[in-house]
Amino acid sequence: MNIKDVTLSVSDEVEVFKRKYKQVLHAQNTLVDKVTRYVLKQQGKQIRPVLVMLSAKLCGGVTEATYRAAIMVELLHSATLIHDDVVDSAEMRRGIPSINALWKNKISVLIGDYLLSKGLLYSLEFKDYGFLHMVSEAVRRMSEGEILQIQKTRSLDISEEDYLSVISDKTASLISSACAMGAMSATTDEGDIAALKSYGEYLGLAFQIRDDTLDYTGDSKKTGKQMGIDIKDKKITLPLIYALTHASTAEQKTIRSILKSSRKRAIKSKDVIAFVTSKGGLDYATEVAEGLAAKAVASIHPFPESAAKTSLLQLVDFVMNREY
Repeated sequence: MNIKDVTLSVSDEVEVFKRKYKQVLHAQNTLVDKVTRYVLKQQGKQIRPVLVMLSAKLCGGVTEATYRAAIMVELLHSATLIHDDVVDSAEMRRGIPSINALWKNKISVLIGDYLLSKGLLYSLEFKDYGFLHMVSEAVRRMSEGEILQIQKTRSLDISEEDYLSVISDKTASLISSACAMGAMSATTDEGDIAALKSYGEYLGLAFQIRDDTLDYTGDSKKTGKQMGIDIKDKKITLPLIYALTHASTAEQKTIRSILKSSRKRAIKSKDVIAFVTSKGGLDYATEVAEGLAAKAVASIHPFPESAAKTSLLQLVDFVMNREY
């Protein structure tokens, strides 16, 4: 299964979204317009807009409000990716040079701010106050999640509870908002909106845990990132957290010694991978992700069968079985 199979039921709507999104990105300032056109080149699978439209279809149908919600979500997502690349000093984004690599950090930060403000103003223009509230809440959570991760990474003191809080805020918050906004664009039923929000939260958590396990097992040609890169970046994720809590004091000391030293991390990441594997960290993380995926499925179980529901269920399978 690939992502195109999952999105087939909203393929026409995705094309409409792309056209509308391009129009919204257009700017009068020539430099801003040049950079935002480059943003379009960096667009990935656009899973979040797809989730908006699938959620709307599940709850009644895609409306003009649905496209506005999808545009707001993608503007926010693009803004955060640009800011992330600045924070991480990333030179590449989806196989092409990042915006900060081409226009440096100052322009990148300002373009990220521009996209964020564009989304907020867009919601005000159409009086989409419910969307505005959800997007603003997602921005708050994403910021807090990033700060908590930085704080815990510096001290190498992150528990499983901390980790789940970080990925809930950093990753799941926007995915759950996308699903809830899609539902809101098609229905006023609070139960249906809450169900889609829960689906998105669980899907986002499962997605991130699966992504983190791929750092230990993935093929770099498929994932697009070097195996063990999270270790080299000193990112402590669920497989490593579990392994450390099930290791002897001496083993913990050895692994923490590697993590504290950038030189050791660069040359001994394979030792950390072997340690995590031997302690069952990958098996445990996979088990947790599968439990969250099951909760995502259960969240939309009450909805009647439809092409949109099938696609949402397939998306859970795609997340859990992906190798990239």
